Amino acid sequence: MKRFIAFLVPVVLLTGLIGWRINLKKQDKKEQDKAAQARKTAAPSVNVAEATRRDIVHNFEGIGAVEAPFNVKISARVTGLLTQLNLREGDPVTAGQIVAHIDPVELKAQVGQQRANVAAAQARLAQAELTANSTDVGVTSQIKQQKAAVNNSRAVYNQAVSNYDLLVASAVASIADTQSKVDSAESVVQNALANLESAKASFINYQTRFNRTNNLYKQGFVAAQDVDDARTQLNVQQSAVDVAQGQVNAAKSAKKSASSLLEVALKQSKIGKNKGKTDIAVGLAALKQSQASLEVASANTSQRSAYRANLDALRAAVSASQAQLQNAEAQLSQTDLRSSITGFVTGRYLDPGTVATAGQPILAVQAIQQIYVTTSVPEDVSRQVKVGMSAEATFDALPGRKFTGSIAQVNPAADAQTRQFAVKIKIDNAQNAIKPGMFARVKFTLESFPNVLVVPREAIKATPQGKQITVIDASNVAHPRAVKTGAEDTAGIEIKEGAQPGDKVVILSQVPLKEGQTVKAGGAK
Repeated sequence: MKRFIAFLVPVVLLTGLIGWRINLKKQDKKEQDKAAQARKTAAPSVNVAEATRRDIVHNFEGIGAVEAPFNVKISARVTGLLTQLNLREGDPVTAGQIVAHIDPVELKAQVGQQRANVAAAQARLAQAELTANSTDVGVTSQIKQQKAAVNNSRAVYNQAVSNYDLLVASAVASIADTQSKVDSAESVVQNALANLESAKASFINYQTRFNRTNNLYKQGFVAAQDVDDARTQLNVQQSAVDVAQGQVNAAKSAKKSASSLLEVALKQSKIGKNKGKTDIAVGLAALKQSQASLEVASANTSQRSAYRANLDALRAAVSASQAQLQNAEAQLSQTDLRSSITGFVTGRYLDPGTVATAGQPILAVQAIQQIYVTTSVPEDVSRQVKVGMSAEATFDALPGRKFTGSIAQVNPAADAQTRQFAVKIKIDNAQNAIKPGMFARVKFTLESFPNVLVVPREAIKATPQGKQITVIDASNVAHPRAVKTGAEDTAGIEIKEGAQPGDKVVILSQVPLKEGQTVKAGGAK
């Protein structure tokens, strides 16, 4: 009996325990079913934002480079040894300041020689005038004088020919050197163009990726963050294209500068040749005149007509000598090179001891009291840009500083390769903080929409019936509404019809909402 009771007690306990466990599971199941039913009937949670009035402003932001409005290349006007040049890049200069000096010794000697020639010609004229009324002048004396004049004119003519040959050789060397610089600049342009094409190819790739991601997002296959990431990569690549374009523009500017130097060298060569030919022509004319005078003296010096011709020839010789003296004095005055503008030295191309040739740049001076920031805008933006519009510029080299200026120029023609229009922004630079060549970020307002009703972009839903928002009333009841939108920016979209200021619109919902559905609103702004 005791053994049976000992066996029965554990069985009863085990049976009771099993029954209690089964009953507990039934209670849990009821609680779970009750909670599931409560969730089905509970109002969905939504995040809302308030429709408010504010300004929508459309700005253009781009990059640009700083340029000086005046960039003067100070060149020698005479050929000679550069003896003084103390200025270097960064040194200030004022208008009229002597910036370089060319050795005047040779030119002074030429002036002295020309003065002596004038004195000699005047002496011959005076002597001829004293004897103009004499009819018994010895033929031998006249012939000797004219022979001396012929010899002197021949010497002048030979010197002019020699100077012309020297000038031609110097011009050829200068042109060859400048041509090599143009060729080198062309190579840099080609490399920059290749980099630009590579950047454009990458931009097209990122554009395609962005479009594909955006389409997937519209179909609900990817998250909005993926679209933002693709857009960021596209913007970064656009910046790379802009930087590459800036490098192309800089390379083209360098080539243009080298081509300008070549044009100057060619023009100076042409001017020098023309002057040399003129000197030769003048010398030859003087020689022929002297020879003619000699023939007159030899033919018949006793005739008054012959004396008049001789006097005219001597007067012409005096005038020619005076003209040559004036030319020599003018060249002597050009040995002091002066700056035509107030600014800073930005380039030094020669050193003291170098022989400077006419037209060869020695210093570059840029005026930067006011500067230009040149940027490029697309065709659609160019139609909205007007001269006089306010603009802002910041510079990576001047962090924390913002400069205000105005649009001074809008190129009416687009660049043939980029199809963009150059815009120049003028900025005061009284403190000389901004330097030519600096990288700039510019911003100017294209249009603004003041005091418009705006909702977050997330509140706008595209439906087969058109654009729609969902408004939550004071009783937390949802009311979908069709809307007419207008201007937009990155933060919101203008609502022209379908909403009122203060309306709470849904920007995020767990489930699609229907008219009259009660919701649990949160996150109102």
